[in-house]
Amino acid sequence: MKNRKSWFRMWKILSFAFSMIIQVYWYRFRKKSDAQWELLWEKLGRQFRQTLFELEGVLIKVGQLLSIREDLLPKSFISQIQDLVDQVPPSPWEDIQCVLEKEWGKPIDNVLLSIEPKAVASASIGEVYRGRLKDGTNVAIKVQRPSIPSIMRTDFRSLAIIISFAQYFAPIPKGFINFRMLFNELKSVIGRELDFKKELDTMKHFRERFEDIYQLTIPTAYPDISTSQVLVMDWIDGVRITDSVFLSTNQIDKEVLSKQLLRAFLPQWLEAGMFHADPHAGNVLVKADGTIVLLDFGMVGEISRKDAANFQNLMQAIFLKNYAQAAETLKSLGFLLPGADLKVIENLLKEVLLLDVNKVKEMDLFAVKKEMNDILKLLPIQVPTRFIFLGRSFVTIEGLLLTINPEKEILDIIKPVFTDWVKQGSSNNWKSVLQWLNALPIFKVFHSLYDLVETPQRLLIQKENLQYREFVFSVYENQKRQIFILTVLALVGIFVGKYLHYAIVYKASAVLLSLSIPLYIVSSWRQRKWLKRMYNKAL
Repeated sequence: MKNRKSWFRMWKILSFAFSMIIQVYWYRFRKKSDAQWELLWEKLGRQFRQTLFELEGVLIKVGQLLSIREDLLPKSFISQIQDLVDQVPPSPWEDIQCVLEKEWGKPIDNVLLSIEPKAVASASIGEVYRGRLKDGTNVAIKVQRPSIPSIMRTDFRSLAIIISFAQYFAPIPKGFINFRMLFNELKSVIGRELDFKKELDTMKHFRERFEDIYQLTIPTAYPDISTSQVLVMDWIDGVRITDSVFLSTNQIDKEVLSKQLLRAFLPQWLEAGMFHADPHAGNVLVKADGTIVLLDFGMVGEISRKDAANFQNLMQAIFLKNYAQAAETLKSLGFLLPGADLKVIENLLKEVLLLDVNKVKEMDLFAVKKEMNDILKLLPIQVPTRFIFLGRSFVTIEGLLLTINPEKEILDIIKPVFTDWVKQGSSNNWKSVLQWLNALPIFKVFHSLYDLVETPQRLLIQKENLQYREFVFSVYENQKRQIFILTVLALVGIFVGKYLHYAIVYKASAVLLSLSIPLYIVSSWRQRKWLKRMYNKAL
């Protein structure tokens, strides 16, 4: 980890963020084409990625979390950070030794028989070392980097400043991103990952929850010698579950292995409780006997009983075409931002979900998906991070299944496992949903992502109406942009006048600033009032 002073680190973060905002405003002012916008977001994504690698620390985790928010950020920006690898050079052994002895309150030799000073894995928050307990048990020792606590305080202080500014001044189309909610979610997720005691409790929870699943193992942790910055657990030998050569050499049945993996994750997605939010191939291993090993429980999500019940209600409401109930359930799940009109959401759900099954195969699915996304961006919807994690967990496991067993259709694996889960469970709701699905012709395309977003041609007509609203909205945005530029010029004038002792420049700029801020507030108020009026007209 590079040794950076807090003030320098904060300056780097803030200067990049405000530079990004100014560039976006400038492109809006110049009315750049869509192609030029794509290039700008791609350039900003590269700059953001470079800043992350330069500063390391908690920011890499922030970048990883933002990389899964395609609902909030442009695709060309996301594409530059979506493959961020959380791997940085290890800390000097002397620093790690100091952390261990400080946390244990005694020399390492008093706790361990031995420890290898070379890290076997090194990430932005922690490093893993191989050691041996006094009784000869091999263990993995996860140690938090020495500089992480101070870096976290600096980074989140910087992010708080950026979020406060962005809440009012960021040139975000439609103005429907709740920056404060996004910041709190980032802080909560990363804060949890920084506390190894929480990861220890999570490991214990998963061990107890899945102890009856055949050929699935989760390392045992040692709470007596684990702390908030040190986690000691059993060392388990295994290889990545996607290692086809290993699977073939050990004659592991790939279809059985795929179903076994799905049996471990299906309850996590559909039942109340915690779920593993980062099940990539490095965290899912397989032993020579076909036993699956789950590692790294620092990033988890949690679905409450209320969430699980609401999710089931949402599915039933959609299948029964009760769109009023579906809109109300989306609100209960936290998908709708404050002020969202349920009647508008209900009407849109009708348009989106009234699928014409006979025309499904005749439609350009990619084109319709794009039209659908354009419309959804006009709505006050922001998916809570826990559901983004849930989707990420599903997509990651789906990728593993396709890699393990590429010749097998994914539905052929999912359907029998899902059916077994329903039969073994006690949820009448899920049983009724399964019966309903089996009765529908659309069942064969139910699990297809693209089929879920197919819509009739009437969706395109609604998009034209929404495009008109977007045009009017852009008029308000132009007003706000011009006032914002005046505000920036006023601030520059104040600093220049103060620094060069030009009293007239200083006073004129102060007057301009005192006028521009109220004008911006009034313009924003008029914009919000217009938006509310548009939603009322849609009733």
